[in-house]
Amino acid sequence: MSIKVMLADDHVLIREGIRQLLEFDGAIEVIDEANDGNECLEKLNKVKPDILLLDINMPKKNGIEVLEEIKNNNMNVKVLILTVHNEVEYLLKAVDIGVDGYILKDTESNELKKAIISIVNGESYIQPNLIPALNSKLVSRDKDKDKIDSLTNREMEVLICVANGMFNREIADELSISERTVKNHVTNIFKKIDVADRTQAAVFAIKNDIIKLF
Repeated sequence: MSIKVMLADDHVLIREGIRQLLEFDGAIEVIDEANDGNECLEKLNKVKPDILLLDINMPKKNGIEVLEEIKNNNMNVKVLILTVHNEVEYLLKAVDIGVDGYILKDTESNELKKAIISIVNGESYIQPNLIPALNSKLVSRDKDKDKIDSLTNREMEVLICVANGMFNREIADELSISERTVKNHVTNIFKKIDVADRTQAAVFAIKNDIIKLF
């Protein structure tokens, strides 16, 4: 029995090329295609593929948003992201959500097929040359988590204020504490999260989702 695959990519030529590569030896069958994220989600429950080959850059809903909906709704499909994005942040986000595989569009066809077969057999598959950067990012994030956990509740409140661009006097008024106490908290925070100034503290807070940019 052939592996049933659905393609979600907004470029027709890319879908056609992938289809030809996958169906060449008959072991894989492309049973449907989607041009955008909404169409992908609409079709998934109808066609019930074994694997969804999912691009990140798509209109209406991008691949990360589609992956989130699939996992949040416990849809019975394996997801392999096939993308041009080699930035580790995209890979890390996909892994956090629960992606089954992640490879780049410049990969060879044999590796793409290997990834599909691995995922169908219950394994995960990350393109090998992406793994060192992913592991490094995971280690760095664990270190940041330890730093965050070392902050007291009050220090977290002060960090949020600092990251939002507030000065010590404003923070003191906001939290009903003295400006001297704020200064002490800021000094302790900088030591605990290993930053040198308020800008670096703000970057730390944004990177670790302590505050949002928007």
